Amino acid sequence: MLKYTGKYWAVLAPLLKKSLKRHYGKAFAVRTMRAAKPCYRDMLNRMDDIGADNPMASNVYMSFVFLSAWKVADGAITVDALREISREVIAFPPLKCMGLFMNMNKPSGVRAIRNMMQKNADWLERHPQYKPCTWDFNFDAERHRDGFYYHFTKCPLNNFARREGMLDVLHVMCEMDHLTAKLMHAKLYRAQTLARGGAFCDYWYVGDKNAHPE
Repeated sequence: MLKYTGKYWAVLAPLLKKSLKRHYGKAFAVRTMRAAKPCYRDMLNRMDDIGADNPMASNVYMSFVFLSAWKVADGAITVDALREISREVIAFPPLKCMGLFMNMNKPSGVRAIRNMMQKNADWLERHPQYKPCTWDFNFDAERHRDGFYYHFTKCPLNNFARREGMLDVLHVMCEMDHLTAKLMHAKLYRAQTLARGGAFCDYWYVGDKNAHPE
């Protein structure tokens, strides 16, 4: 069980509802979001306890807002539609302010994401009881010359999706990493994800002005 908090729902649910209204109409949006909130709570109750104060827990709380709406829609929201809706939500103008604080084209931006992820890893070292069920951190400063690289071999969202039969839609949440990279003026290069059957989820962030060809 992961402790309920309403702050992520309060931020994302209105944006999701607005997007649903655009695609499916007001009645569908209202009905879906009304049913999604208790579903959101139920999903948190079935989630592995990774620590409510785990700095990585925000990934679960935010993903579950989208996944709960998709689940209660019972097929009315396709995977492709959820992908489009998630892009619309992430494109909400205030979220773009993130780029004012973390620009991966600057050394300060690279340091910022490195420090953030190191703090997340340090939290886990101080709370070893959560290691079996949360993300692990694998850093490799020598892996790439530019930007910042790390990977996970464990992901609680992947574990949950496999248990709950939601693996077919989880990769939409993984794809959102590319959208948030853009908010940091970065490009994310990724070889594989656990959701797609890979051995790990890798993250190589490079400033978008220095992005490498595909």
